[in-house]
Amino acid sequence: MAKIISITEHFQHFLRELQDSFWGDVYGQTRQAWKRFFELESERERDRYAGWPQHGRGARKPGGYRNGYYVRGFATVFGTIRLRIARARGKSFLPRGLERFQRRAPELAMLIREGFVRGLSTRQVGRVVTTLSGEGVSAQTVSRLIRDLDDAVRQFHQAPLSDEWAYLFLDGVSLRVRRPTGRKRVQMLVAYGVRQNGTRQLLAFLRSQGESQTAWEGLLGDLYRRGLKGEKLLLIITDGCPGLAAAIETVYPRVLHQRCWVHKMRNILEKVRQRDYDEVKRGAQAIYQADNRRLAVTAFGDFRQRWQRQYGPMVRRLERDLPELLSFFGLPRHLWKKLRTTNIIERCFVEVRRRTRPMVCFVNVKSVDRIIYSIFQRFNLEWKTRTLKLFTQAA
Repeated sequence: MAKIISITEHFQHFLRELQDSFWGDVYGQTRQAWKRFFELESERERDRYAGWPQHGRGARKPGGYRNGYYVRGFATVFGTIRLRIARARGKSFLPRGLERFQRRAPELAMLIREGFVRGLSTRQVGRVVTTLSGEGVSAQTVSRLIRDLDDAVRQFHQAPLSDEWAYLFLDGVSLRVRRPTGRKRVQMLVAYGVRQNGTRQLLAFLRSQGESQTAWEGLLGDLYRRGLKGEKLLLIITDGCPGLAAAIETVYPRVLHQRCWVHKMRNILEKVRQRDYDEVKRGAQAIYQADNRRLAVTAFGDFRQRWQRQYGPMVRRLERDLPELLSFFGLPRHLWKKLRTTNIIERCFVEVRRRTRPMVCFVNVKSVDRIIYSIFQRFNLEWKTRTLKLFTQAA
């Protein structure tokens, strides 16, 4: 058996070497063929312009003297092709087949953008492209190509929305930006929608200085203007930000509001003494893990009676927020676990942080929009063929 494994490994190694050699030869020969073709075409165009071939006789046009060559590189999927472009005095002869070509193949431009989206710095992207194509790409070139995403960002913000979303998750993520006065944080407010059939989409994002009511009204107003009127909205789930709650009352006053229990549990436990931590946690969990709203209210009553004396302010805040913490009980039971937290959108933020961590901080605010758009657009493309099956189950 060991002998068979050894032979198999040798064969696989041989096969990889054969494939590398074959494609290396094909790419190399293709590159040389294109090089010869375009260089000969450049010389023929110069000779026609000059009026006579290189070693022939005939009438010479004014200024038709040959003036050597210059080298110009074209990055392609076959590697960089460096062409000797023929020149005459005061004129060069780029082959007609290349006149409309960009000096960098679209595939390489796409590679540069993809590397940026994946979290590589502009210098790292340049090194990757240089390794693959043999063409040196500066950080400034990478930045210039990335700016092409600005049109796509504008189209994303202006795209109309259908009024068929049943659940709306709202939350924000903080990112660092390099400013003339030093590094500062900007808040990215995000809207995530789910239809009743389980399809989902990241609907909008808005850069702001914080999570004030005005900032959230800007995002929600944008959703409303683009077509999300809220006629079919059943629930809006948030992290409990006061400014966001006030904005919902302004834009979508008739939609139920659910506060995230993960955020609330964090607020409850952050001021609890270590010796009481586990007991307080179990008591608070009993509220949202109850079998129905009535039993949840009963569980809160027990919690209040047990902890009112030691943690009065915390208990009073929980009582004040209780109606919005129990809104999920009005929805189908199989959705309770999904609808009582903002975890579904927090998972997207985990990916945002993972991809932006290598960048340390953004050079300017526009670069924030580009990377967030690119990450969200990738999510949306992936979700076109994937649904949240839990939302399609019968109650």
